[in-house]
Amino acid sequence: MKARVHVMLKNGVLDPQGEAVRHALGTLGFDGVNGVRQGKVIELDLADGTSEDTINEMCEKLLANTVIESYSVEVV
Repeated sequence: MKARVHVMLKNGVLDPQGEAVRHALGTLGFDGVNGVRQGKVIELDLADGTSEDTINEMCEKLLANTVIESYSVEVV
């Protein structure tokens, strides 16, 4: 069983990496990019039958800093 965890900074949290990407895109001639938010995707290869509650616990304890990040789980 596979799961994908999408982690993003919460709204209102400054994203210096996203801002650097936005600036670089403008420098490369890509006008009209008003904002970029940088995140990460974590793919997990799990034992069959792993519950979504267990995956959420993994996120809460290690994969996401829930103070400044939000996450979503996609079982694929």
